[in-house]
Amino acid sequence: MDIDLIAIAVTPGIALALGIYLTDRYDKEPIHLLIKIFLLGALSILPVLLIEWILSLFNIFSGMLNIAYTAFIVAGFSEELVKREVVLRFAYNHKAFNEKLDGIVYAVYSSLGFATVENIMYIVFRYAHVSSVGIQRAIFSVPAHMLFAITMGYYLSLAKYSEDERKMKYYLRLSLLIPILLHGIYDYILMSQNKDLLILFIPFIIFLWSYNLRKLNKYYKESKKQYKNNINKF
Repeated sequence: MDIDLIAIAVTPGIALALGIYLTDRYDKEPIHLLIKIFLLGALSILPVLLIEWILSLFNIFSGMLNIAYTAFIVAGFSEELVKREVVLRFAYNHKAFNEKLDGIVYAVYSSLGFATVENIMYIVFRYAHVSSVGIQRAIFSVPAHMLFAITMGYYLSLAKYSEDERKMKYYLRLSLLIPILLHGIYDYILMSQNKDLLILFIPFIIFLWSYNLRKLNKYYKESKKQYKNNINKF
């Protein structure tokens, strides 16, 4: 096994995880819990592979419908469902989840754990002979998983801190549906190999960054404000 390829595969996920950790400046999450969520996200590749295999059995379509089913249902649904389940089961009700920014942090760690293992599968095993794959996935694929997770965490936090049960359920649905939609569009554009659609890829990437950084910035400002308010009480 090529150690250099493993390093190339794991570096983007670890770097982005560190970036999110440093972003959470005012009420940092316990490192042991972040590592746990990251590792569980990594292990989530196993149920995802099983669910993807089962869902692929029902793909009776051809052409662009075949690609759409694969992008939105096989990949988008199964991956976002399981990554979200890690957060719901192991972080959502944890006492350390005490502000809205935390939802994003935990969702990102779960997703980056998954993305890191997926990256190893592609770079070390499937495309070890293609040197450009590592660069392409470091620039696009791994950050995309993080961006889908920011949306997921944004709505998970809205659900957690909603006092209205209907709104809570609504936000919980959005925490799954919107990441699936974003993930599906991302995969569909790439899988289609359609020149007209591929023209939209870079604009879509720009949209993903803009759309999700606004959400991250909103909760970052709330975290900063909450921290200052707590300081002023003493």
